Amino acid sequence: MDEHGHLHNLHHHHHHFSLCFCDLMRLLWSLVVPCVYLSLVLTLVLLLLLMGVRMWLQGRQKARRAQDEGPAVAFFHPYCNAGGGGERVLWCSLRALMNRYPNFSFVVYTGDQGVTGEQILEGARQRFNITLPRPITFMFLRHRALVEAGSYPHFTLLGQSAGSMFLGWEALTAFVPDLYVDSMGYAFTLPIFRYLGGCKVASYVHYPTVSTDMLSVVRERNPRFNNADFISGNPVLSAVKVVYYCCFALLYGLVGSCSDVIMVNSTWTLGHILALWRSPSRTSIVYPPCDVRAFLDVPLGEEDEDEVEEEEGWEELGQELGSKEEGVGGGDRKCHSIVSVGQFRPEKDHRLQIRAFRKLLDRKGEGPGAQESLRLVLIGGCRNQEDEERVLMLRGLCEELGVSAHVDFKLNIPFEELKRELVDATIGLHTMWNEHFGIGVVECMAAGTIVLAHKSGGPKLDIVVPFEGEQTGFLADSEDSYAAAMETILALSPSARLEMRRSARRSVERFSDQEFETCFLSATETLMSRLQR
Repeated sequence: MDEHGHLHNLHHHHHHFSLCFCDLMRLLWSLVVPCVYLSLVLTLVLLLLLMGVRMWLQGRQKARRAQDEGPAVAFFHPYCNAGGGGERVLWCSLRALMNRYPNFSFVVYTGDQGVTGEQILEGARQRFNITLPRPITFMFLRHRALVEAGSYPHFTLLGQSAGSMFLGWEALTAFVPDLYVDSMGYAFTLPIFRYLGGCKVASYVHYPTVSTDMLSVVRERNPRFNNADFISGNPVLSAVKVVYYCCFALLYGLVGSCSDVIMVNSTWTLGHILALWRSPSRTSIVYPPCDVRAFLDVPLGEEDEDEVEEEEGWEELGQELGSKEEGVGGGDRKCHSIVSVGQFRPEKDHRLQIRAFRKLLDRKGEGPGAQESLRLVLIGGCRNQEDEERVLMLRGLCEELGVSAHVDFKLNIPFEELKRELVDATIGLHTMWNEHFGIGVVECMAAGTIVLAHKSGGPKLDIVVPFEGEQTGFLADSEDSYAAAMETILALSPSARLEMRRSARRSVERFSDQEFETCFLSATETLMSRLQR
């Protein structure tokens, strides 16, 4: 009897559970259907809203076209008053397009505050020796802080990308162009201008926002400037960051593929952009412009003022003018300057330069007066307060290592002073890992310095490569290898240095302003011809 009652109770509980489960499913279904309807309604409202915004923006575009004589091209460059290689690309691009298309108007979206358009153009003339043939319009954006890395201590890539979309929206509502050019690498602005503004879009990519190399750094738990120690030391956080990077890379590829024309600045960048954006037919390499002509006019240090003919022999040249340049061991030259050119950003790795210089001084410490004959000159632009604070930290590192007396910082200097420093330098130093291109490296080679660059990225693949079978510079990737390479360069005979400098100088003619303008105009010709009426 007890067993029968037990079975009855089990059956009763099972029946009760079945009823509860059915009731739960009916409840969920009753909730799902309204949610689906609500989602459809919200999607429809969003589409109608986006269509309304697009129609409003295109109406403003048509109204402008009715007033203006020709199409308008706008460049998105929030830091156009900075003094880096990206800004040289901007001003050379504008100069080339202005000369080629006189009936077009040109606009620059900038986030610089406290300056006028005239002051920005004067800064470009002083720093880059570039003067535009006619006036342009500046649209001053108020919310550049949205793309500052310092605004996002965590999930920086995602934060900056989302911030760039808001900044892009501010730019689009301020002025609706016919052609939008992202010249700073804010790819997430491309779909906003293309799909909301109805603009043609082009992009010049200096450096992919995310790359397979960055994924490798995280996977291998390698601490770098963009991979904090507490993440690299934790396998769980490293795995989460890999997933985050992979998801971000997918989004980056989607927005980048919106571009009608894609220009990249080096072989290294091309490989990553093809892998991420998957648009090979619209992608081409356009090497950035380097002001090599201004340096090529300056005779090399070992050449005399009477322009001795080359066939007299480089050895004779070295003997005649050996008093002007001699290795440290020879002691003929009182001072050798080692010059670095690059903005004071963390990825430029100025710390590596200072530490390697300390090791060089240690290597040369035994010779009488050897340390006094060496100077490290750090030249670069400061974009903001964060960069200025970084310079203070670097000065502190110099004090800590005891090299302050041998290191000079030269910030935001005019072009003529930059030119003098490079012409007088013995070594041009570069330490950025996976530098997308390396305009500073090219300028050093054109000025006649012996280049010592990082063994990665653009310098390794495009710049410091053999030319006509001759060596054009040196590569290194650690403090010890940099110190050893600098010691090797300083120990070269004047004739050997002259031979390498001449080969390097001849090789950089492919990075001239003229070559850039030709390639840039060729890449954008089809797009520009569609805008012409």
